Amino acid sequence: MDNNSAAFDLSGKSVFVTGGTGFVGSHFVERLIESGCTDVRCLVRTSKRFLEGLPITVVKGDLFSDEALQEGSRGVNYVAHIAALTRATSWEVFESANVSGTVNLLEAIRTSAPTVENVLITSSLAVVGRGTSGVADESSELDPVSMYGRSKQEMESVIVPFHDDLPMCTVRPPAVYGPRESDIFTFFKTLNTGFCPILGSGKEPALSLVHVDDLVSGMMASMVSKAGIGKTYFLGSPRNYSWHEIRDASATALGRRVLTIPIPLFLVSYIGAASEFYGKLTDTYPPLNKEKAAEIRYACTMCDSSKAISELGYNPDIDLWPGMETTISWYRQNGWL
Repeated sequence: MDNNSAAFDLSGKSVFVTGGTGFVGSHFVERLIESGCTDVRCLVRTSKRFLEGLPITVVKGDLFSDEALQEGSRGVNYVAHIAALTRATSWEVFESANVSGTVNLLEAIRTSAPTVENVLITSSLAVVGRGTSGVADESSELDPVSMYGRSKQEMESVIVPFHDDLPMCTVRPPAVYGPRESDIFTFFKTLNTGFCPILGSGKEPALSLVHVDDLVSGMMASMVSKAGIGKTYFLGSPRNYSWHEIRDASATALGRRVLTIPIPLFLVSYIGAASEFYGKLTDTYPPLNKEKAAEIRYACTMCDSSKAISELGYNPDIDLWPGMETTISWYRQNGWL
């Protein structure tokens, strides 16, 4: 399957999307529209954000608004569940948003869309955690090290009984970058000051980092393909990157010469704790917190997409260098840098 919108003809189809106002979700909604879908329904809590001006139907509510979930899913062909909480200070908050919210959605679909063709469930590489010391694939054990990863593992567990009634496909993206991304963006802001923190030696492949356009192509293929029903897939980058490659591609796109600052892995936990403490003083919750530090230090950060490539025709072809060019260009054009 080609990695472009022409490969997905969704004319006459209806899709209900959760998380459409966010980074990945907004790109997914745009791809639906490019693919001919004229009935795109998006669950929106307050602001449309990146969806402003797009030809969509806004369904006001959240994953705990039963009427909104039933309204949005009523009679649809597909559902794409992209909404997720990635940062929180307690397990209860993670569990509510990522586990209980997913159950509420599936119960609504079961009632309001009994003939749905497929439900796309978005999980994460974070479910693997310590499950492997190398590159994760679908056979890797799950041993998450963060509350976020644990909540996604719990989510994958609680949806199992729904497979009897609903066709579903689960995808696990690794780290994602691209226009509109706001967490990895903090790394680019640091580079733009002329400094680059590097974990460990920085020389070995250490990270799967997928461009949002590639990820959305894989999500679309997972949603429309009957081959993926009942299965789970990693949707990663064309290859795994070293921190030195990420530094060089980012610095080149920024047009900056940067000073590399090596950071021993054992210091990451202290930096995360310090960032979180500062966040409490400023009433914010930083992207690099104790939970994220645990993932960086202990969790698997690379995945193998061979199964999705073989079974779904997934074709991640945006390499790091051109991907960084388009990403940095967007940040500058939109006043982020």
